[in-house]
Amino acid sequence: MSGRTLPVVLGVVLALATASAARGDAKKFAKKECLDCHTEFAGKVAALAHQHPGLKPPQCESCHLRHGLVPKLLLRKDGNALCLDCHKREALGLDRKVVHSALKSGTCVSCHDPHASQAPHLLKAQGLEACAQCHDRKPFERKVVHEALRRDGCGACHLSHASDQPNLLVKPAAALCLSCHPSSRPELGRAHGGYPVEKADCTRCHDPHSSDAKGLLRASVHPPMAEGSCEACHQPSTSATPFAVTAEGAELCGVCHDGAELKHGGTEEHAPFAAGMCLSCHDPHASSQPKLLARAGNALCLDCHEERRQAPSHPHGALASERGCLSCHQPHASKAKKLLVAEGADLCFTCHAPTKNVPNGKVRHPPFDQGKCTACHDPHGSATPAILRDRPDKVCFTCHTAAETKFQKATIHRPVMVGNCIACHRPHGGPEKKLLAGDTAAVCGSCHGDLMKADAGATLHPPFQESDCLTCHDPHASDVPALLTDRQDQLCLTCHSDLEAGVAKAASRHAPFTAGQCTSCHEPHRSKLAKLLQAPSPDLCLSCHQAIAEKMKTETVHPPAARDCVRCHAPHVSAEKTLLQKPAQKLCDDCHDLKAPAFTTAHLGIDPAVMHCVACHAPHSSTDPKLFHGEQHPPFAARDCGECHAVERK
Repeated sequence: MSGRTLPVVLGVVLALATASAARGDAKKFAKKECLDCHTEFAGKVAALAHQHPGLKPPQCESCHLRHGLVPKLLLRKDGNALCLDCHKREALGLDRKVVHSALKSGTCVSCHDPHASQAPHLLKAQGLEACAQCHDRKPFERKVVHEALRRDGCGACHLSHASDQPNLLVKPAAALCLSCHPSSRPELGRAHGGYPVEKADCTRCHDPHSSDAKGLLRASVHPPMAEGSCEACHQPSTSATPFAVTAEGAELCGVCHDGAELKHGGTEEHAPFAAGMCLSCHDPHASSQPKLLARAGNALCLDCHEERRQAPSHPHGALASERGCLSCHQPHASKAKKLLVAEGADLCFTCHAPTKNVPNGKVRHPPFDQGKCTACHDPHGSATPAILRDRPDKVCFTCHTAAETKFQKATIHRPVMVGNCIACHRPHGGPEKKLLAGDTAAVCGSCHGDLMKADAGATLHPPFQESDCLTCHDPHASDVPALLTDRQDQLCLTCHSDLEAGVAKAASRHAPFTAGQCTSCHEPHRSKLAKLLQAPSPDLCLSCHQAIAEKMKTETVHPPAARDCVRCHAPHVSAEKTLLQKPAQKLCDDCHDLKAPAFTTAHLGIDPAVMHCVACHAPHSSTDPKLFHGEQHPPFAARDCGECHAVERK
């Protein structure tokens, strides 16, 4: 590099560096804080009484990741894991025996607002309102409300996060009650007949939240207790064992309750009732359930009948009703097996009365007719609609055993394939044979409606026109495509017997006809064309005879071939070769006057009877205007037959 160019280069480099530095300074932006953009949010939380420490001063990024211009919530951690960075597990009590389900499931924000609130501890609501977001408020708002609940809310008795006591109680139940209702108060003893109730579980008789009865007594109270006659069942309050009963089990209950009357003449007894275990189902003092039942509804029965605990996807409606199990079963004894309130179908018809009289039910399903509803239905519920014991086909196969293997064929009707027998058959009864859900047109049309639509001007296959689908199709399964009852060459000939008669003496047979592929040419149901053809001739024929079709595009075409193939050819069988309708000469004579002078001159006076037209002429098309074959003997091409033949002109 020369001495003169070096300063110039250095100058250019310095200038570029300066410009680059200037551009770099221009790209710097002042950093914005979160609340610079979230102004509406900032104003909203500033007005609330209690704010999250992360907002004083704003430390949004202690919980959030920056999101730029994309308005998306991006937290540093998911769920409670974020909260536990500051609120230690031990402080919240997560190591205790009982943890609040909201906290356990990882949703602190179901109770707390993560930013600010008018309520202490950032609660979304105060008192009962906070808990009522998840808990049904009705049990807490009856006529008489527990004073502690009314005054201090749920926190008077329950911890909000975790506890070592059941139901998140702040201390053991008895001690909790005695903290407000000490045993030293004389009125406590008077109200309980002098019995030492401080040793008992108060909630056995009293509802801890609210009640419609005085003294927060539960809805159902044992009459002796309501009357203050505890000694009707227990030893006197002054006894060394005041809570001991005067007799055991059913012997004690039998003093007031007549066992024979409870049985209502039934001989099939509920096991606990037969064993005198009344307290298996009833509370002896008070209950929130009718008739002093120990648990609500079906939950009581499920204590013993564990196999029914898993709720089926399709439960019996009676089980979900107010009476639950008692809709069908007697609680103590019954004249019917399994403690049913009635025998067989008589029980089912107490709810399903319309089903009893099947409309137009001249054909009735035998199990239904015999009142064996449970042969098909599970009385408790099942994983199948209509509480069927299994998928419909599996239920049907328990009786129709042969059908299960019979239906295992190459082509299976879709309802059969998916096991939906009741798509076509009525399960109880109906007016149609074989319990069909309607006449053939209605049953088939329920799926094949578009095919069954009326089409003015169409040619209809007679069985299809008469909705007699089963003339051709098997309704369940077949080894033949399209569920046909037999191969097409056999099935179609059951009606078209005239074609069968010509097969034996035929010299030629159409290949699709021989192969039993009738629907290669004919529509099986309907067509806009005569004879149910799929397309007009010659288009239909040329769809297979493509070599002829290609030649006809560029060559001189024999007019009959351009108009209609069956002008010369029979569509099924023929006594002539190549399916000709008649011998070639006679066929050609239909259009060409073989006695005309012009014909005689053109053919050198040769007797037409000895001619074989297609020996010289192509029957469909040719590059020659006279339809001569493309390959010609030179003398013939020169129209000089005399070179080879002794021609006697007439």
